[in-house]
This record gives sequence, C-alpha cells and structure tokens, in this order.
Amino acid sequence: MFWSTVASGTNQPLQGIWGTSASDVWALGSGGTILHYNGTNWSSISSGTTQYLSGVWGTSASNVWAVGDVGTILHYNGTSWSSVSSGTTQFLTGVWGTSTSDVWAVGNNGRILHYNGTSWSSVASGTTNILFGVWGTSASNVWAVGDFGTALHYDGTTWVSFYTGTYQPLYGVWGTSASNVWAVGYGTILHYNGTSWSSVASGTTNPSNPLFGVWGSSASDVWVVGYGTTILHYNGTTWSRESSGTTPLYLYGVWGASSSTVVWAVGDVGTILRGAPPGG
Repeated sequence: MFWSTVASGTNQPLQGIWGTSASDVWALGSGGTILHYNGTNWSSISSGTTQYLSGVWGTSASNVWAVGDVGTILHYNGTSWSSVSSGTTQFLTGVWGTSTSDVWAVGNNGRILHYNGTSWSSVASGTTNILFGVWGTSASNVWAVGDFGTALHYDGTTWVSFYTGTYQPLYGVWGTSASNVWAVGYGTILHYNGTSWSSVASGTTNPSNPLFGVWGSSASDVWVVGYGTTILHYNGTTWSRESSGTTPLYLYGVWGASSSTVVWAVGDVGTILRGAPPGG
C-alpha cells in the first residue's frame, strides 16, 4: 500500500474516522471539528459544538452518530448535525451499533450508554476504568475495551469482564466474527479466538509505542495505526509495518470502504492519509 497525505483544511487533531462508502466518509476531532469526504475532497461541516469529538459511526448516509467530551452526542440526519441529550458529562470516546435502534457509546469512568431508537440511557458496566473502544457483530455480541487491559463483553443482557492477560490500556477493538476479534493498545495487539484473548507479535520496531486504531476489510486484511505514524498490516498470518510517508507524532483512527482498495488514516495536526495500491 502506498500512503500519501491529503489536504484536510485543518490543523486540529483528528481522532475518529468512519464512512458508509468510498464517497461518504466522516472524520472528526478537537474543537468540534467535523470533516466530510464526498469522493473527491474533504470539506469542513458545522458541528454546532467546540467540544473534542472522538468517535463516529452510523447505519447510513442519513443516520450518523458522533460522541465526545462532556457527554457530547451529535446526530447527523443527512442534512445537518444536531446535539442529542446523553444524560452524562463524562467524556464519551467510542460509538458503535447494529441498527438504528441499537447503538452503544462508551467513555470515562466505565460509562456505557445505549440508544434504543428513541433516547440514550446509562447501562451498568461493572467497571470504573476508562473505556476507549466499542465494537461487535450483533446485538448479543459486543465488546468494549479500555484502561488497565479492560475487555467487557455484552451477551444481549449484561456486560461481563474478560481476562486479557495485560494491564496496558486498550484503545481500539474490531473484528470479522465472534471468534476473530482484535484489540490494540499500549504496545499491545491482542486476538480473541472465540474463547480467550492472547497476545500477538505486532511487528513494530518499538513494542512500547501505543496503538490507537484498528479496522479491516476481512480476516486477512487488517490495519492498525498509532504512535510515531505507525501503520501495521495483517495479511492473515503475520503483522508487518508500512511506511506512512509523513511525520506527525500520532495516528489515531483508520477506516476504509470494504468495497474499495482505499484506506484512510487520521491523526495529529489535521493529518489525513490515503492508502492505496501504487498507482491507485
């Protein structure tokens, strides 16, 4: 994959990225920054807030959620972003769901919120550790990861803690099935095989560097980004490092359209990287 820098129009750190297709991608970050990619270029979109935004996810081009500091939750209806009551002032770091009526948000102090299609409400997590990431395969199989190696699993009824074998912070979680899940964190890549979590060699030259974002298109095409412009790729067998071709200190988020060969990464000082095959 060849990585190149794309103009973002901002110097604000960008934390999260997600989209519905190769021509409908959202990136967000500090100062209420929200950027949209239409298939040709990135442009700034009014968010109506100056709070730090850290997570973005949706079900369609007209139903997108963004979360951030002091309990900020924003909703995009296909035309504009508006604020939605969250019932908390905790920093919300991640958002993910299965449908328009089943959405999860996680954050500081073990906060977990659930959206049922009408309103957001707090759900017991069983922890006070910061939760950074949330992802799942269905309404009865959801993972949340966070500080001190925290991994919580939701079975459709309750959240239960799983032993991960590490006390390092875990920042991101993603997978392809209930038996193939990846979590990344402070110098850590963990894999869940449907029964237990185990540590996997990352292939990075400095194992103490934090890894923040993870996403893939399949079980044999997984991407991780992190400190020092780290970009790692998993080919189904091993992890290897790729050159980012840039100098910002951190890359925080990664996402791509599964129908496309293009992968996006976002990070410090408004950095947006585009990854594509040479000539692509």
